[in-house]
Amino acid sequence: MRKLIATATVAAGLVVGAGMAAAQTVGIATSNPGSLFHNIGTSVANAANKNGLNTTIQPATSPNQFIPFVNSGGIEFGVANLQEVNYAINGGEWWNGVENPNLRIVGHLQPLVEAIFVRADSDIMSVADLKGQPMTDGYTAQNTILPQLAAFYSTAGMTRDDVEKVSVASVVAGADAFMAGDTVGFIFAHGAGKVREADAAVGGLRALGVGDDSDEALAAAREHWPTAFFTVLPEGAMPGVLEDTTYIAFPQVVFTHAGVSDDVVYEMAKAMYEQAAVMGETFPPMRAFKPENMMGDPGIAEFHPGALRFFEEVGIN
Repeated sequence: MRKLIATATVAAGLVVGAGMAAAQTVGIATSNPGSLFHNIGTSVANAANKNGLNTTIQPATSPNQFIPFVNSGGIEFGVANLQEVNYAINGGEWWNGVENPNLRIVGHLQPLVEAIFVRADSDIMSVADLKGQPMTDGYTAQNTILPQLAAFYSTAGMTRDDVEKVSVASVVAGADAFMAGDTVGFIFAHGAGKVREADAAVGGLRALGVGDDSDEALAAAREHWPTAFFTVLPEGAMPGVLEDTTYIAFPQVVFTHAGVSDDVVYEMAKAMYEQAAVMGETFPPMRAFKPENMMGDPGIAEFHPGALRFFEEVGIN
């Protein structure tokens, strides 16, 4: 896992403020290329490098693999869904009681907005139309996806048992199964490169929104994913958004290990705050990142002291 697969652009010079040599290299764990978290991790690494903190990215199949790696101190940073980080801390859900108590939050990113994608030329116009159809399921390498998929189905009064399940290992594999014609749809985050690939491969996608955007439907979704909320994307905002549509969204974060030095975490938080434009240039969906919102609700997690020092310095609370 320690093999460095990809390296973001290196900036020369000394890290300002902490007196830390820019030659020091830190890593950010991400999901596989084509995934949203790989794109986000690359963006954050480029921002850090721009500010003088030499940073590489290290892909893995999913946060299931790299969250414990960060917890053990095997790598300094990671990018993931806040809910999964919270589950990992207390050993909840698929962590089966295995706690990861050393995880700390560096800062909130922009929300992850998710859709179920189908072919634009299909007769599937809503989540309810997926009943009885072959759909990606299983997600054996990404435990977060099944409850997120169940949350989506719940907004249409459905469960995973209402579709014909086609088992895949990950969201990237699910998109591949869809492009191969094995399923009628797949779940993925808006903005990911794999979605654009699928959009081009099949001649256009339709991004299905929630079946119902009422408070009752949101409560049903939160039974499966407690940090879920609804958000609207305007027509044309992303591939497959053919009209103004309501989707499920989740908070996502950059996280670290309690043992990483305050200075290093301070510099990472500072880079995210100061280089938001670099992140947006690297990966356009990152333009939705609001630096003033970095100190969002961390759930049961704690912010790293280095991040808190930076937030106090710039007046974020």
